[in-house]
Amino acid sequence: MSDAFLSMPAALWIGWWAAVGLFVGSFLNVAIHRLPLEGETVSKPRRSRCPSCRTTLSWKENIPLVSWIVQRGRCRTCGWLIPWRYPLVEALNAAAWALVARENAPVHFGRAIFESIALSGLIVATFVDFDCFEIPDEVSIGGIILAPLAVLALPALHDETRLALWMTPDHIAPVARSAALTACLAGMAAGGGILWVIGWVGSRLYGRDAMGLGDVKLLAGGGGLLGPGGVLWALMVASLVASVVGVLNLLRFLVLLRSRARRRGRTVGFGKSLQVARVAGRYVPFGPYLALGIGTVLLYWNEVAGLWRY
Repeated sequence: MSDAFLSMPAALWIGWWAAVGLFVGSFLNVAIHRLPLEGETVSKPRRSRCPSCRTTLSWKENIPLVSWIVQRGRCRTCGWLIPWRYPLVEALNAAAWALVARENAPVHFGRAIFESIALSGLIVATFVDFDCFEIPDEVSIGGIILAPLAVLALPALHDETRLALWMTPDHIAPVARSAALTACLAGMAAGGGILWVIGWVGSRLYGRDAMGLGDVKLLAGGGGLLGPGGVLWALMVASLVASVVGVLNLLRFLVLLRSRARRRGRTVGFGKSLQVARVAGRYVPFGPYLALGIGTVLLYWNEVAGLWRY
């Protein structure tokens, strides 16, 4: 890597990496839209097109954020209202890549590449799961395949993993390649194994699926980059946030049910409303919260562990 690149000012490096992430975010929108569809892939059709009128978009209509603002959030051909998700994904991916750049600086360019790719995959998993209640195999299984390859190419990804450090002479970084791969595989086994057991126990207790296989595969792939300790922290973060959101969702349905009953002049017991709200509010995809936990620990492992211990 050139000295000019390594000496790049931090602000310029972060801005440049965020701009790259912004354009990658445009591709992520394509993946989020097409992966759940039969007969379409991220490369088929080759050119982006309007989901409503199927008109192929020109380069002017494909500039991240700018095109959406200039066109006032509408398709230039049919006037279709472009969902807020499109500029949100682009901006979110740019912000995620900026955080990666801030944490790694130019001297850790390889780590920045792998972490950025991982965060982009998590964004795709999040929005597809919100839309379809499923996580595409291209992300989950792709992560399971790519994590060991990434670790073999850059063992430094596990320089802070205790298992890898324990297997390395003198127990200090840089870790050995074999130690990093062992930590990767152990993290995958821990992440996927724990969720699989939770799902199995839940299905026996409640007589229905308690955990989707997509979640299992997603945490297994994340464990490959986090290691066995990191993947446990990621699951804790995901569970905590999901629990808070679940309670808020239950309260939202409860308020809606009580308000509707009052408008219709019906007398409905609070217990009945609470029972219905519990059923309606429990259908919350877990994948987005797993993605949040994995991404948070990936970037801020030491901070998360220190805060939790505190």
